Amino acid sequence: MAQKRDYYEVLGVDRKADEDTIKKAYRKQALDNHPDRNPGNTEAEQRFKEAAEAYAVLSDPQKRQRYDQYGHAGVSGPQGGPGFATAEDVFAAFGDLFGGSGGFFEQFFGGGRRGRGRRGSSLKVDLELTLEEVATGATKTIALKRPEPCGHCGGSGARPGTRKKRCGTCHGHGEVVRNQGFFQLRQTCPHCHGQGEHIEDPCPKCHGRGAIAKDAPVNITIPAGIESGHTERIPGQGEPGEAGGPPGDLVVVLHVRDHEVFTRVGDDLLMQSRISFRQAVTGDDVEIPTISGTTVAVKIPPGTQPGEKLRIRNHGLPRADGYGRGNLVVQIQVDVPKKITPEQEDLLRQFDDLDAGGKKGKKTGRKTIFEKVKDIFS
Repeated sequence: MAQKRDYYEVLGVDRKADEDTIKKAYRKQALDNHPDRNPGNTEAEQRFKEAAEAYAVLSDPQKRQRYDQYGHAGVSGPQGGPGFATAEDVFAAFGDLFGGSGGFFEQFFGGGRRGRGRRGSSLKVDLELTLEEVATGATKTIALKRPEPCGHCGGSGARPGTRKKRCGTCHGHGEVVRNQGFFQLRQTCPHCHGQGEHIEDPCPKCHGRGAIAKDAPVNITIPAGIESGHTERIPGQGEPGEAGGPPGDLVVVLHVRDHEVFTRVGDDLLMQSRISFRQAVTGDDVEIPTISGTTVAVKIPPGTQPGEKLRIRNHGLPRADGYGRGNLVVQIQVDVPKKITPEQEDLLRQFDDLDAGGKKGKKTGRKTIFEKVKDIFS
């Protein structure tokens, strides 16, 4: 298989080109290479499809960012590639650019696409992810029930043994011509809705729709570090089009579930760790859990204060630009026992006396350890 050309090279624009520049470059390529202008020229048709594929990626900010980071691998496959599976998809995208499904060429080139079936509707699903899946990336399967061609009538919508009839209004052309002064306007046939034919005896299984709802699982690859609320568009995985029209898209909205230990702050993860009063005063080595399921050794410095934050580098989430990871931020909480023994109380009072300079029972104006702890947690 031939290697794909760089999308910026295809459109002839700089990698820093803005949206308007990219759109103008695509319009020029599409006009120059459109099959209606180049009948029988397979090279021009290929350039037309190549330009449409490049525009589909570079005109989408999310796909463009991933393409800039990972190249063609970042936008290929079910996770949101350009997705022009058929020539119909290319024509649909071209029509969208000029404000309609082929209206530009219907008026100036005699309706070269007339009679084309309607594009299928897009589907929207919400997909929930765990924070662990965000940290590593994941492949998820979306269970869909999607209309598929009816096996009883072969997708025609007509009862087996019968045929669709040619539309008497447009005589099978799918459009009607109206004269307005010196001009002729071509419009979609109001009787057959552009099909050029209609069903007199519908299929009893699909009731003339030509499709029946069936299970249609879709696999989607989630890149690591994805943000909650991110939207992925999977071309061609929506509802099928009518009368051979292109299928719609599947729009997946990602939601990241709250974690019981970690809180996400950008690419960083925040968690709380409880230590004893002795550990806070004298310091200690403790094991801290990470989002990967392992632990990392952390040194608690002597004199650590409640609420103080320790930063563990490169144990957060993967960065969106693909370079490195965020940090794990550990906020220290000091455990204060609710009940202590008389011996423990005596030792704490001795500590307080020593902290006061060894002058037992004498007021020094300094707060006792109990007063300090009460102030901290009040």
